[in-house]
Order: sequence, then structure tokens, then C-alpha cells
Amino acid sequence: MSTVTAPAGRGQCAGTARLVRLALRRDRIQLPVWLLALAALQAFSASSVLGLYPTEPDLRSFAMATAASPVALATNGLVSGYSAGAVLACQIVMPLSLAAGLMTTLLVVRHTRQNEETGRAELVEAAVVGRKALLTAALAVAVGANLALGLLNVVVLVAAGLPLDGSVALGAAVAGAGIAFAAIAAVTAQVTDSARTANGLAGAALGVAFLLRAVGDMTGTVTNNGTRVVSGWPTWVSPIGWAEQVRPYDDNAWWVLALPAVFALAVGSVAFALTEHRDIGSGLVPTRPGPARASPSLPTAVGSAWRIQRTILFWWAFGIAVLAVVYGAIADQIDDFLGEGEQVADMMEQLGGGTTNMVDAYFAAIFGMMAIAVAGYAVQALLRMRGEESAGRLEPVLATAVSRPRWMLAHVGLVTVGIVVLQTLTGAATGLAYGLVTEDAPGKVVHLTGAALVFVPAISVVAALAVLAFGGIPAWSAGLSWGVLAVCLIFGFLGSLLGLPQAVRDLSPFTHVPPVPAVDVTATPLAWLAVIAVVVGAIGVVLFRRRDLTNS
Repeated sequence: MSTVTAPAGRGQCAGTARLVRLALRRDRIQLPVWLLALAALQAFSASSVLGLYPTEPDLRSFAMATAASPVALATNGLVSGYSAGAVLACQIVMPLSLAAGLMTTLLVVRHTRQNEETGRAELVEAAVVGRKALLTAALAVAVGANLALGLLNVVVLVAAGLPLDGSVALGAAVAGAGIAFAAIAAVTAQVTDSARTANGLAGAALGVAFLLRAVGDMTGTVTNNGTRVVSGWPTWVSPIGWAEQVRPYDDNAWWVLALPAVFALAVGSVAFALTEHRDIGSGLVPTRPGPARASPSLPTAVGSAWRIQRTILFWWAFGIAVLAVVYGAIADQIDDFLGEGEQVADMMEQLGGGTTNMVDAYFAAIFGMMAIAVAGYAVQALLRMRGEESAGRLEPVLATAVSRPRWMLAHVGLVTVGIVVLQTLTGAATGLAYGLVTEDAPGKVVHLTGAALVFVPAISVVAALAVLAFGGIPAWSAGLSWGVLAVCLIFGFLGSLLGLPQAVRDLSPFTHVPPVPAVDVTATPLAWLAVIAVVVGAIGVVLFRRRDLTNS
């Protein structure tokens, strides 16, 4: 397909303003939900910090315990001081930066690569629209969304009574991280010819940035009487690490904001340059031709589903394995890092573990966090069904002998297997790394693999709700499914840290999972979660069988 360009005399960015308005119209519901949800998370966090740590000794004790804990540094973030604002920044800058990166990645790919994949870009560029207008509009909306997120954070923090300068620094740090990932997504959208692959590559970059930041913080040195962490070099090559290094409410290092700005300009320029070297609808890297003969299983429902799902599972397995090995390798040092004390015990209990054995409490916290990540895999994989439907590829499949329930159950079954595989990999990789250090690899692998598998019913509930959303409200399925995952993260995993009431925390299925291996397994809640997952998923299948197909 040949490239369509604007008529002579028109710039390559002609029509950008109209495309921005079109993108904002398409995202008129999804984008405000993202922004308001993240602002609400910030408000909850500010309220919890001010409520849980009302005095300076409380804040200092928390900062010292977090600075001495690798798991807290990995899951919370960088410690830089012990004022109320600094403790809040420790807890919120990293997760907000991750969320901003995810929001931005999905936004940029949706308005660039997805438009080309569905044919909308060709129709748009047949009008008086410049060659680079689509990319310019997508980046403009992404930058505006991140600036709006930063501004909302400033308003929330100042309203909570925190200093204005630190609030502006925190908002700018989060916005800078999101803008950096917008540039990364812009490049992945040019390299590939599939929105799924573009999102996958950008998501992998997000995961690498998180891992680099975690390693840099965990290997840093503690100064200022144990209340400040000086990060290692890996943090400084991560956009999420740059957000932390602004150190809101402590240094307010404004100069660090130049790093994401320069990075975004450089990488964004690469994305614009790549648009000159490809045709509309194609990626810079062409799709590899398939084999001359298809696999005998491909015409079957399960074979077709596996072909669609296998790449997602592979990349998630790779990321899970890397994280699990890192967390398992440092587990033997937890007692030395944490020491003793009521504040340390309270912190580990808030992260999801018990207090009897610090190593087991550490694993409970890690497995809770990793289970949320595996639930993210389930949501992403199940939404591939919606992608097949909206792209028009599902209708010809269902015109054959394949029934709707059979097609859907093939995808659901493979994702269920994927959940079990990833949880097994989580426990086995963590146990292997820990076992090699403690010279008991077989025992630790078996013990921790069993503990990780306890989270499968809770993850299955999240997956079942995604199936229900796709079966009943397809146009809203993506927003609802990711919203459910956000509720699980905020109400479940972060509920204790945010000081949320137990009734609110119970909305997350992960709250009902025993914090293994810190405590013994209780079968009753796991059985109820499994029953709920089966019933909700079955309702989703029935709704899909009865509704019309739609590509909107």
C-alpha cells in the first residue's frame, strides 16, 4: 500500500488540531476515568500517611524501616527523608509513574498503530492531513493527559495540606515519566504492524524500567541516619527512577526533570523519522511469512486461540521469571535488613505478610504483588477476544462449524492454564533462587510453588469478571476489566497502606487469600473464590452467545 501524503503546500502536520479533537472525543470516557482514578489513589495515599503516621517519630520509624527493607524499596519506592510529604512520595511516586506509563502507552498505540491496523488511518490521511499528523496528535494528547494528571496531583496534595513546592515537584515527576513512555510507545508503533505487538513491546519497556528502578533502589546505600537511600546506577537509566530522583518534599531536584524531557524529545524524534521509512498500515519490521503449511491444530478453536495467545504468555512468563529470581535471591538477607521492632512488623503486615517469620512474611508480600501482575496478564490475554471481534476477524470464524461457546471457552481455557503456569513459575523461580542460596533448592521450590498456587482462585475471579465484561458489554470491556484490576490493586494490595476500611478492602478477591507462606492455608475462602469465578465466567459465556457481534 502506498503512502498517502498531504497535498502540495500543506505541511506534514496539517490537520493535527482536528485529529487531537477526534482523539479526545474517542477518549472522552476512558481518559477521565484514568485521571480521576489516579487522582483518587493519590488522595487515599495522602489521607493514609497523615492518619497512620501523625507524629515525627512515627514518620522517622517508617522511613528507617522502609530504607532497610529490600521488599519495601521494591514495592513502595525510594526513601528520601521522613516528613509527611517525603513518606507519601516514597509510597506513591513509583506506582503513579507505572500507571502513567501504562495509560500513556495504551493511548499512543490506540491513536497510531491501532488506527492503521483497523484502516481508519488510511481514510483519515486520504483527506487534507499531513503524514505526521496522526503521530503528532497522539503525542499531543498523551502530553496533555500527563500534564493534567500532574496538575490533578498538585491540587489533591495541596488540598491535603502538603507544601506547594513539593506537590508541584511530585506532579511534574509523574508527568515526566508518563511523557517518556509516550515517546517509547510512539517508536514501538512505528516498528511493528500490530497494536498488540506495539503494546507488548512498550509494556516490556515499562517492565524493564520498573526492574532497573527496583534493583537500583535495593542495591543503594542508606544515609541520613537511615532515612535516605542513595540509589545505585540502574535507577538512573529508568524513567521511573528519574521520577523518584526528583525527591519531592526533600531535595525537589528540578534539574532531574530535564532527563525525561530530553529523552522524550530524542526518542520522539526517532519515531517521527521512522514514519518516513514505512507505508501506512505496515511496520518498519515486516511480519515474517508463515510456514508453507499450517499446523494441523490451527483450524481448531484451541489451536487458533493458542496462536493468538502464545506471544502474550511468553513475554509475561519471561518478565515473571526475572522478577521472581531477583526477589528469591535476596530473601535470605531479609532478617538482616529488617532487624526487629514493632514498626517493621507493622510494615510487613501491611504489605500482606504475617509477623511470625520475616522471610515468610516477605514471600507473602511478594506473592501478593506478583499475583496482581498475573491478573494483569489474564486481563490482557482475555481482551484479545475483543480485539478479534472489533477487527472483524471473529465473524468469519464463527461462520464455520465453530460455535460461540466453543471459541470463547478455548480462549478462557488457555488463559486459565496460563494463570496456573505463571503462578507455578513464580513459586518455582523464587524457590529456586532462594534454595540455591540456602542450599535447599528442591524443598524451597516445592514449598513456594504451593504457596504461589494458592492465589490462582483470586486471579481467576478477576479473569471471570473480564469474561463477563466482554460477554455483556463489549464496548466497555477494556475499561471495565482494567478497572477491576485497579480496584484489586488499590483496595486489596495497597488497602492496608492506604488505611482503607476492611469492608472496602474486602471488595478485592485477593484480600480473602491467606498470606501464604506466612500463615496456614484456609480452604474455605479459596473454594468460594473458585465457585464465584466459575459462575461469573459461565454468565459471561451465556451473554456472549446471545448478543450480536460488534466492531465498535
